[in-house]
Amino acid sequence: MKAIQTQDYSIFFNQQSYLALNDYLKSTNFSNLFVLVDSNTSDLCLPHFLAQVETSLTIEIIEIEAGETHKTIETCLGVWQTLSDLGADRKTLLINLGGGVVTDLGGFVGCTYQRGITFINVPTTLLSMVDASIGGKNGVDLGVIKNQIGIIKTAKMVLIDTSFLNTLSSREMRSGLAEMLKHGLIYDTPYYNKLTQLKALKIEDLDQLIYESVIIKKDIVEQDPTEQHLRKTLNFGHTLGHAIESYYLNDKNKALLHGEAIAAGMIMEAYLSSELLNFTKEDLNKIKANTINLYGKVDIIEADYAPIIDLMKFDKKNEKGIINFVLLEAIGKAKTNCQATNNLIINSFKFYSA
Repeated sequence: MKAIQTQDYSIFFNQQSYLALNDYLKSTNFSNLFVLVDSNTSDLCLPHFLAQVETSLTIEIIEIEAGETHKTIETCLGVWQTLSDLGADRKTLLINLGGGVVTDLGGFVGCTYQRGITFINVPTTLLSMVDASIGGKNGVDLGVIKNQIGIIKTAKMVLIDTSFLNTLSSREMRSGLAEMLKHGLIYDTPYYNKLTQLKALKIEDLDQLIYESVIIKKDIVEQDPTEQHLRKTLNFGHTLGHAIESYYLNDKNKALLHGEAIAAGMIMEAYLSSELLNFTKEDLNKIKANTINLYGKVDIIEADYAPIIDLMKFDKKNEKGIINFVLLEAIGKAKTNCQATNNLIINSFKFYSA
C-alpha cells in the first residue's frame, strides 16, 4: 500500500515501514535508540520488529505492564527515570511498539522527556492502527478518568505492520473495529456499509479497510489538528462510551475494552441523535442491530446510570460545565456541541438495554 503523507509526518505500511525506518536511521545522527513495549508486545511483537531493524545504534528496551490501568503518570515516572538512568539525551529516538496504551503513553513521554525527543509509533493492535497512533494525541489517564493529562504532537512517522494483528484475540480485533465503524458513521456512508457486511469480506480485505480508516482520520485531523471543531466528530460514541469504560475500569469482572465501551456509547448517542436531530429510526435500529450483533450488550443496570452520567462531566468536549455530545444528522454526517437532558440520557440507556 502506498504511504500516506500528512502535513507533519508519513504513515507507512507493512514491509515498506521497515524500509522507511532503516533509511531514516541511516540518514540521521541519533545517539541511541529506545523501544517502549508492554508485557504483551515484548513477547509477541518485539522479536519480529527487532529482526527488521538495521542499525549500529545501541538498542535499549523499556517494558511496562500491559493494560489501561497502567496508563498513568506513575508509569511515565518509571519510563522517564529509566531513560535518564540509561543515558537518553535529546538525540535519542524512542519507538513505541504496542497498542493504544503504549503509543499514547510513549508519545507523552517522548514529548516531555528533556522537553521533547523524537518518537515513532509502531501500532500492534487494530485499535491503535486506525486510531490511537494517528493524529498526535498523547497522554495518560487521571485515576479512572480517560486521557485527562496530555499533549497534541505528532510522531515522526507511523509504521503499520498488519502482521501484528495475528497476535490479537477476536475480542481485541472487535475492539478496534468499533473505531472503524465510527469513522464510517461520522464521515463516510459507503465505508460504514462495507463494514456492516463483514461476512462477505475476505481476510485480505482488512488491509484496505484499515487503509481507508486511516485516510478518514488523517483527513479530519488535518482540517482541525487541535480539535476546535471538525476533529470533535471523532468523539462520536465517546462521551457516554468513555464514561462507561471509566466506570467499569477497576472491576475485573466488568472491565471493558475501549471499543466495547465505545460500541455501547455509539448506540446510545445514535438514540440521542434520533430524539434531537431527527436521525431516522430506521438508521438508529440498523446501527443498534449491527453493533449488538458484533459486541453483544454491556450489562448496565439502573443503579449504574447516575455514576456513569456523573463521569461525563470530565469529558474534554465540555464547555462551562455543559456536557457536549457529537451526534448524527445522518449516517456519514455528524454535528458537534449538542446537549441532552438527564432524562433523555437515561432513556438512551433504556433504549440500549431494551
